[in-house]
Amino acid sequence: MKIRMLLPVIMVMAMFASTTQALEIYPIHRAKMPVGVKFDFKVEFDTVLPKDKVTITVNDRPYADILGDGQYVEEEQDAAASALIVRGTSFNKAGTYRVTASDGSASKSVTWTVVASEGKRSAKNVILFIADGLSIAHRTAARVMSKGISEGKYWAPLAIDDMPHMALIGTSGVDSLITDSANAASAYNTGHKSSVNALGVYADRTKSSLDDPRQETLAELAKRKRNMAVGVVSDAELQDATPAAVFAHTRRRADKAEITEMLFNVKPEVILGGGSAYFLPQSTPGSKRKDDKNFIRQFQEAGYSLVTTSDEMIAAGKKADTRRLLGLFHPGNMDGALDRKVLKPSYVKKFPNQPDLVDMTKAALEVLSRDPNGFYLMVEAALIDKFSHPLDWERTVYDTIMFDQAVAVAKEFARQNGETLVIATGDHTHGLSIIGTVDDNKPGSDMREKIGVYADAGYPNYEDRDGDGYPDRVDVSKRLAVFFSNFPDHYETFRPKLEQTFVPAVMNEKKQYVANEAYKNVPGAMLRSGILPRNTDTGVHSADDMTLTAMGPGSERFRGFMDNTEVFHVMVQALGLASE
Repeated sequence: MKIRMLLPVIMVMAMFASTTQALEIYPIHRAKMPVGVKFDFKVEFDTVLPKDKVTITVNDRPYADILGDGQYVEEEQDAAASALIVRGTSFNKAGTYRVTASDGSASKSVTWTVVASEGKRSAKNVILFIADGLSIAHRTAARVMSKGISEGKYWAPLAIDDMPHMALIGTSGVDSLITDSANAASAYNTGHKSSVNALGVYADRTKSSLDDPRQETLAELAKRKRNMAVGVVSDAELQDATPAAVFAHTRRRADKAEITEMLFNVKPEVILGGGSAYFLPQSTPGSKRKDDKNFIRQFQEAGYSLVTTSDEMIAAGKKADTRRLLGLFHPGNMDGALDRKVLKPSYVKKFPNQPDLVDMTKAALEVLSRDPNGFYLMVEAALIDKFSHPLDWERTVYDTIMFDQAVAVAKEFARQNGETLVIATGDHTHGLSIIGTVDDNKPGSDMREKIGVYADAGYPNYEDRDGDGYPDRVDVSKRLAVFFSNFPDHYETFRPKLEQTFVPAVMNEKKQYVANEAYKNVPGAMLRSGILPRNTDTGVHSADDMTLTAMGPGSERFRGFMDNTEVFHVMVQALGLASE
């Protein structure tokens, strides 16, 4: 009897499921967009249909009345189904918009919210700092090692601590609870959710990575509406996910040659970082391009001053007539603070005059502040993430300290110049925690017994005698005990890796990642059986909330828990870019 009663319900649920899955609409349900911001509108049907068989409405009116006419593709390439796409559309009035698409037998509706600027523009400039992979433990360890702690109290806060407004940021994407840097940084720069590996687009069903529905980025918007200056600073390749999110549109973050061209098309006034291998034509040794385009020459012809060392960058930044600055300091990712400042391994010597993130921030602010229309600057500390993946926490913390010192520079700029919103956050987290200390002076050879917890932990003995904010040594006798929550098979050495970045796992003959035996004979090393799939060689991101701190006009909007897309809307509101 009960089964017979349930059958109609099950049939209705099945019909509803097939109806809602038959079509895809981009932007997605619950998307939020400012007035006047451009985006691509796309409807994907699941069969081949003549145009007169489909109906697409916005608030019960034909879509073209509000969004403009688009291209109807009766049989979309790679899909064997129909689609409609409208490129570069926008709304000119705030409100709630319900979009419905029907193929005669199935339909789907999504609702969008369009918002306008509230009041006048409050900020002339916006500086967004992104510490890639920044977690609470990174911040805490940086505070311990940089500022010091005794009797339970720190001697000083970090620059990112000492900001009046704070929020927790959710980072998940359209396709996964766990995000990557491309999707997360794209949310900050467009206000839209997307998928893993996607930059400034919704990931559609076509095979091409360059034709997906686009969203206008904050940099493009600021240039188009206010002729503002834009800066992109990173110690990774400039084509890497987070810097590329400022200007790029691709489903595939690995499209680095194409991303370089997108960078040239947008032309941020300040571009500082690594990745020179993608600027050079294929005929140049070390180039990673597969064509003869020379983007260094193209940027120079467009009026950019080219610098390749820290000294050149500092000098160029101080010149009053420098308005466009391109700094390329490494063919790939730049080297981290621990290696450059303390350990100085052989690979750092290949590029001995790389600038610090702090100096890059100073140079960027010097150049951008010359623009009377204001600026948007994104500064990324990329290597916090790149060292967290291989479980190399000491290197991540030195780079967290460097990130914090760069934020201090921006805070001072904001105090002196005013009208500047400063935001410091990360794009996603890593799973790591501080659980005590490791004390080499404890007796015995078992490193596990040298870990102190609770009252037995005490405090580490890092020192900063030269007062630069970094511990003089990372291999002190009593260190922080920091461990990652997810990892492949590896040998835990309980010690910093002084010669090079940790390589926890290597591939065996079965194409599986196993513990790297290069660390097997380190005294006290312990084999740890991994918890990740055996096709994974490093740690992965976590879904923990991201912490954001902010100061300046508009920063009061940051409070409580917020979605990462809301960061975009706070910046747009502060800059008054959503006027009806």
